Amino acid sequence: MLKGTNFFKSIQWKLVVIYALLILVAMQVIGVYFVRSLEKQYITNFSKSVEDRAGLVAYNVGKEFDKAGDDEASKRQLSESLGQLLSEFSSGSTSRNDILEVQIIDQDSVIQATSDEDNQSAVGQRATNSLIKKAQATSSTRIDTVLDPNEDKIRIFAVPVTSEGDGSTIGMIYVRASMESIYSQMQQVTRILATGTVIALVITSILGVLLSRTITRPISDMRRQAIEMRRGNFSRKVKVYSDDEIGQLARSFNELTDELLEANATTEAERRKLTSVLENMTDGVIATDRTLRVILMNDQAKDIVGVEEAGMVGTNLKDLLALGDDFMIPEDGTMPPRLLDFSSEDELFLVRAFFSPVKKHSGPITGMIIVLHDVTEQEQVEQDRREFVANVSHELRTPLTTMRSYLEALAEGAYQDEELAPRFLETTQNETERMIRLVTDLLQLSKMDSKEYKMNKVRFDYIQFINEILDRHDMTKPERIRFRRKIMKRKVYIRGDQDKLIQVADNILTNAIKYSPEGGTITVRTMLRAKRIVISIKDEGVGIPKANLQKIFERFYRVDKARARKIGGTGLGLSIAKDVVSAHGGDIWAESEWGRGTTIYFTLPYEVIEEVDAG
Repeated sequence: MLKGTNFFKSIQWKLVVIYALLILVAMQVIGVYFVRSLEKQYITNFSKSVEDRAGLVAYNVGKEFDKAGDDEASKRQLSESLGQLLSEFSSGSTSRNDILEVQIIDQDSVIQATSDEDNQSAVGQRATNSLIKKAQATSSTRIDTVLDPNEDKIRIFAVPVTSEGDGSTIGMIYVRASMESIYSQMQQVTRILATGTVIALVITSILGVLLSRTITRPISDMRRQAIEMRRGNFSRKVKVYSDDEIGQLARSFNELTDELLEANATTEAERRKLTSVLENMTDGVIATDRTLRVILMNDQAKDIVGVEEAGMVGTNLKDLLALGDDFMIPEDGTMPPRLLDFSSEDELFLVRAFFSPVKKHSGPITGMIIVLHDVTEQEQVEQDRREFVANVSHELRTPLTTMRSYLEALAEGAYQDEELAPRFLETTQNETERMIRLVTDLLQLSKMDSKEYKMNKVRFDYIQFINEILDRHDMTKPERIRFRRKIMKRKVYIRGDQDKLIQVADNILTNAIKYSPEGGTITVRTMLRAKRIVISIKDEGVGIPKANLQKIFERFYRVDKARARKIGGTGLGLSIAKDVVSAHGGDIWAESEWGRGTTIYFTLPYEVIEEVDAG
């Protein structure tokens, strides 16, 4: 989530700093240039002023040296004149404090007079300053700057004194002047410039904040709009404050918002369509990236594979579909479909997987789309068809082979044998009837499998109906078998096809009679359970192993094939019974224990129950 920007990290702060730095640099450049120029000008003016005054004194001193004689009176007069000239020089200076000392030196480098009251002892001594010697040697004014013991800058001047007669150098004027007043003025100027710089920086910062807001305010507005767009709100618009580049950017941002709103709506609509298609597809769909990691799976695919939502994303496709470690995407992306077996011990479950690569135009493969199609029923039907054809072929081949053998034997003369001929003809007749029953059962199953097949359902009393069927079988059954009836004394009305329900009871009773031992009992019982009538038919035969119990309702299935074929069974009776009962909305199942008989149960929904009058 985007957070508020700190002022000291914002563009506004950066703009203010940039403006302030520009002003600071400009003021520094201007200040350095101005101060240096002013300092140079001050020093030049100061030196020229002192030099001019010293030149005037040198001129007057030259006159006094020319008039001076060798007698004592002339020397006293010269000394007084020189003292007066020094006094005039000091008083005529720009500042009395600037001139530290003025010395008058004759041509022999002897100090004749000094303005420094504390240095009068130097009068009459020889001057040793190198600047004086250089000025005497060159007969020109020499200027130098030195530091006194207090670290104050002092300007010294050596001005030659020339004679009016021949122009020769007859002495020197030595001046020591302090420059501290100049540097004091420069410090004041520097303080003024620094104060001005600070004031300019403050004003610039204030103006920078105000001016930068004209830039940062629309940018901040666009930032808030970007946050709203990130949250999915495209209704907000950026306010346009000007017609400059930032204003044009704001307009472009608003146009972008409108286009994103439209694109988002289109994308959302497409996403909903895709989601609806994926959710309503009967096939499973899995999408992976280029490393075969799952990134999408619809509910049907999760049901097929048997994974939860949490275990979906990120799973490797090889592990998810048990494709094997050698599975990989070919370079051309074409892969044949694969049949995947997800069967358990109790249930067959086959899935055909279709692989389709996902890649950019003329680019590498970026993923894979896998469509999972449940082909269990299709494969089961195909397998049943193959087994059905094989079983029918086998069931027809056995009696046909037997009939051919007997007919060949009869054709070769066995018909003349009075003992063999009747037996051969009887066997041929039995096998023929057996094939007729088989074909009849097959036609019956074919009709029931047909979608156009309709039953002729009527309302009748099933208790009376089952009693009539038992009466008929009681008359035709072997004497070694007896029936035990545990049938309720009520009228239970159902709606069904009587012919088909007769076939159900006949098939179950026929099997019970065939597999019952000598002196066995077949028990027929009726019960009522949850709006259904339950009919059970129990024999006392050898029973059915538990491993085979669930398969006895399959077509052509026999527990003991040799015995079933010997007693003339087609293997279709219970399968027909199951189809008929299911068509009437009922259920059929079996319970058995090996060596203790088998019980077949089937249920039918009833409509009305009536009590029977005991009288």
